[in-house]
Amino acid sequence: MANGATLIYDTETENLLRELVLPLSRAAKIPDKHMQIHIINDTDFNAFVRGGQDIYVYTGLLTQIKTPSAFQAVIAHELGHVLGGHISQMSNRISAESARTMLIQALGIGLMVAGGDPSLGAGVLAGSSGVAQQSMLAFTRDEERIADNMGLSLMAESGTDVGGFVTVLEQMRDITGAAESRINPNRINHPLTSERLNNIKTQISQLSDYSPPSAQETSRYNMEYELVRAKLIGYLEPVSRVFERYPYSDKSDSAIYARAIVNMRTGNYSIAATGTQTLLKRQPKNAYFYELMGDIEYKTGNYESSISAYEKSLSLLKSAPQIETALALVLTARNNHGDMARAIELAKRSLLKSPAPLTYWVLARAYADSDNGLQEWAFAEYYNMLGNTDLAHDYAIRAQQKLPKTAPEYLKCSDILSIKSQKK
Repeated sequence: MANGATLIYDTETENLLRELVLPLSRAAKIPDKHMQIHIINDTDFNAFVRGGQDIYVYTGLLTQIKTPSAFQAVIAHELGHVLGGHISQMSNRISAESARTMLIQALGIGLMVAGGDPSLGAGVLAGSSGVAQQSMLAFTRDEERIADNMGLSLMAESGTDVGGFVTVLEQMRDITGAAESRINPNRINHPLTSERLNNIKTQISQLSDYSPPSAQETSRYNMEYELVRAKLIGYLEPVSRVFERYPYSDKSDSAIYARAIVNMRTGNYSIAATGTQTLLKRQPKNAYFYELMGDIEYKTGNYESSISAYEKSLSLLKSAPQIETALALVLTARNNHGDMARAIELAKRSLLKSPAPLTYWVLARAYADSDNGLQEWAFAEYYNMLGNTDLAHDYAIRAQQKLPKTAPEYLKCSDILSIKSQKK
């Protein structure tokens, strides 16, 4: 993984991946509240687990992998490494240079943070994360076999589709087969994909008391996974490639979704809106189609319609901090009576669930008319998450000059200032 890779925030993608991973993490005895999924914007066919509970998934894996069960097999394998103790055994081999600041990119409303100043664009670059880049770890033949076997056991125990293991290894074999055919397996310590595939097929044939998921559940996950893939491809891949993957002759929901997104990216808002309206007619209870309509209407300056679409999206979801942030942003843009107060409420609610730099920026914007130090505090938090310690420090000082010393925000500014002093 290259230094400076970006993390992606998107409610739809995160919710589906979490739902797919939860049965496996529970089988691995990881408490639900500790399990976190992070999506890396990188074309590699890869995923890794850090610290036993932080799961990092590459967009290249999500856009290339064939089925949600194959995705589950990849995660099960990575959890197998954790259960086998392989990560901790290799920790001394990880260079300190592998911990790099990573920007956070959010899909959805289409804002860009460039030089610390959010403005209309495609995606949200909004933060830093000090994530250790452990995806390059090379495991031995025995470690890979153990991870495969443990991962398969997790899938069987959790009732997920063990056939996904075969699917992903067959796809990996197709990707690496030509190169591996020229390798002498006795001269390397890493197993060939064909060797792993044969082992997994043998292990599956010996499973007992295994109950596969229902056809209804499998069908639902397949549909949702195709939509997530289309969304990622629509936002992240070159325009020409999106249309190659999803030509106008393809009338599936996923194809219409990808084309609506890429048309929004390229400023063809009427075409994007027409496609999204088609999707809403087909799936009137799909919260993420309303989210996309909110994005499109915001970009065209139709704040009333945008707010209505976001509110409908939120009414269909239990938790969607990024959509709450998007709604808060549009409210600050409309700025009718009461809009700023509601934007502050939404931003604070979003921060409680998922702290994000963009949310602090929106909160600062909502505090624009105040002179009580809260806007300066929100900007201090924003720049702190971006990793800009100089600006975070400056705003924290300015905030403390206005805030009461007993205010929680005053104390938070002190924390930011202490971080600055520690780096000197």
